[in-house]
Amino acid sequence: MQGRSGTAKGRDLTTGPIGKTLVLFALPVLGANVLQSINGSANAIWVSHILGEASLAAISNANQIFFLMLGAMFGLTMAANILIGQAIGAADQNLARKVVGTCTGFFVLVSSLVGVAGFLLTPHILDLMGTPPDARAQAIAYLQVIFAAMPLVFFFSYLMMALRGTGDSRTPFLFAMVSVGLDVILNPLLILGVGPLPRLGIAGSASATLLAQLVALIALMAHLYRTNSMLVLRPGELKALAPDPTIVRTLVLKGLPMAFQMMVISLAATTMMSLVNGFGSVTAAAYGAAVQIWTYVQMPAMALGAAVSSMAAQNVGAGRMDRVEEVARKGVLFSAAGTTVLVVLLILAEPVVIRAFLPADSPSLPIAGHINLIVLWGFIPFGVAFILNGVARATGAVWPPLVAMIVALWGVRVPFATVLLPQWGADAVWWSFPAGALVMVALAAGYYRFGNWRSARMLPEAAPEAPVEGEAADTGLAMPVKEGEPATRSR
Repeated sequence: MQGRSGTAKGRDLTTGPIGKTLVLFALPVLGANVLQSINGSANAIWVSHILGEASLAAISNANQIFFLMLGAMFGLTMAANILIGQAIGAADQNLARKVVGTCTGFFVLVSSLVGVAGFLLTPHILDLMGTPPDARAQAIAYLQVIFAAMPLVFFFSYLMMALRGTGDSRTPFLFAMVSVGLDVILNPLLILGVGPLPRLGIAGSASATLLAQLVALIALMAHLYRTNSMLVLRPGELKALAPDPTIVRTLVLKGLPMAFQMMVISLAATTMMSLVNGFGSVTAAAYGAAVQIWTYVQMPAMALGAAVSSMAAQNVGAGRMDRVEEVARKGVLFSAAGTTVLVVLLILAEPVVIRAFLPADSPSLPIAGHINLIVLWGFIPFGVAFILNGVARATGAVWPPLVAMIVALWGVRVPFATVLLPQWGADAVWWSFPAGALVMVALAAGYYRFGNWRSARMLPEAAPEAPVEGEAADTGLAMPVKEGEPATRSR
């Protein structure tokens, strides 16, 4: 059996150089995020160029629901990531077995229920959104296939986050490449019905996502069984799927605030879009182009935030708070430096970059340049806040980051733009972004410095379990120990 640093068991993030480990862990996460963004852009291009604007409107409406579901599931998968990381950091075999079994059973059940309910309710959901009549039929066809794929998407997402909790970010990146590559290739083939494939129209785009997720998930599961991963259960171990009430309660109570945070961000973005729309299509197009650039500017900080959360969770479980503090310091340094360099490069190359999203003669070009000159700098403090909040969440302190997000977005950004709109015009909207980011980093730094996150935990300390008769099934969760040493570290 491989040691803790082996790929089958993930990677021990409680030892070794922090800076190097953090960067090497974050790079595959960054790659996976970039792939997902490229995938979304490529799918939109295929649909718009092959089927037209009504079809693009249809998938835009359907994807609002899809992204909302993913945002809600993100909180639960992040909670699972932290639980697994803390259990592995503590080298607690019984806890790790319970966490993996309960999380697996929980995600299979929840994702199946969401998929069935969403499939049946699709027409009503789209009607509530006010989907344009000329796009409604296509949106229904697209979204029903997406809901059919939802159990695969959710479970795949859970496994990716769980692998990162074990310290392995490379495997999720490799299988994200498989999923994205298949999705991009299958989209035009299933839309048009190339060769023996059926012509499915807009449903072909959604079907490409379903097939890509299915193939990637099967391949990932085969890989996990082949490498004897701690995340899979053998036939004799299926009783581990029985839910542990404490772990389920923790998944929900700790995951929901993180899910709600994604919803808060989405609602704020929708509100800002409505304010921008009031200035006409030229300004709205400039804003849309700028947002495309912002997506990529945020990625380094978001990748580092995911790496920081996984590293911090393992070190919290191991009782290495000194390393948690160092992870936070290195994460802040790398995020600030990396985002600053990226912002400077984008501003210098802005005339070239923005033309990737707008025609060369577009009147929106100078407006987009003006927007970026104001807004891009705000992503530096935003990235720092993301790192500090990631460290806090890794201990189980999930509510303060949510409160800080609500204050920054709904207490500062939206009111700032709304109140100053009559005097400043569109500039009120642009300046509201750095204003909100500065408040967010101030709140995150204040809680990091003075808050009680260091004493928070995802699960209460449990007394050692009494041994049971017979030999427990080996799930691959046991941490190798030297002869004569206990299998579980005590603190």
